Amino acid sequence: MTGPHPPPSVALVTGAGRGLGRELALALAGHGLRVAALGRAAEPLGDLARAAPEGRILPVLADVADPVSLRAAFARIDAAFGPLDTLINNAAIYPHRDFLDETPESFMQTVAVNLGGMASCAMLALERMVPRGHGRIVNITSFADLNPVHLASAYSVSKGAGRILTRAMVRDLADRFPDIVISDWIPGALNTGMGIPGGHDPARAARWGAALALWRDPALSGAVFVEDREQLPHLSLKRRLFNKLTGTAPQVRRLGGD
Repeated sequence: MTGPHPPPSVALVTGAGRGLGRELALALAGHGLRVAALGRAAEPLGDLARAAPEGRILPVLADVADPVSLRAAFARIDAAFGPLDTLINNAAIYPHRDFLDETPESFMQTVAVNLGGMASCAMLALERMVPRGHGRIVNITSFADLNPVHLASAYSVSKGAGRILTRAMVRDLADRFPDIVISDWIPGALNTGMGIPGGHDPARAARWGAALALWRDPALSGAVFVEDREQLPHLSLKRRLFNKLTGTAPQVRRLGGD
């Protein structure tokens, strides 16, 4: 199903209680969307809703690692706003533990949130997008699988696997539903509780993320954006030389928002 679609109107941001998730919810609300802000703590979600224009942000309590909790959350969003057309999979935890200090339970809890929550939210969102033939999913992922973070094996595995999930979703859906656009976004180091003091201002990064979520070009399915620009796939030397000789080198796409 292709063709013109109404502009995005209902978004879900997971992990919206603080940091980047909070700023993403505010940025999307600033673009006129009604935003379901999902998190596990009521107080920061209430503060977030009060910081936005009245009625723009719906606080939704849920644990992305719990499918029962998530199904109830999506039903609440349906009742309040209608079916969503935009999902930003942001929720994540970042425990700092040596692998020898992990247990099977602690390791798999991180995987359940960072990877399982992403997959579950995508599945429930697709239940609403597929019948209409359009939608937008942005998975916030990481290159930690290529360069694992010290003392964060579970985080590295689960966040790196998020990029595999994106590619698998695109492989299954792109031919049948080209207007359900699925991309990866790696926002870079942020000045948040999970980031570093010298990192990007999360409000600035959120403007990039919101711009990507609102960009619905089917050609973006499978694309990886790092901070505010596209990360092009690695090309062989032969292909790079051919592109240079023929003037057909791919152009790096950039995000607005600054």
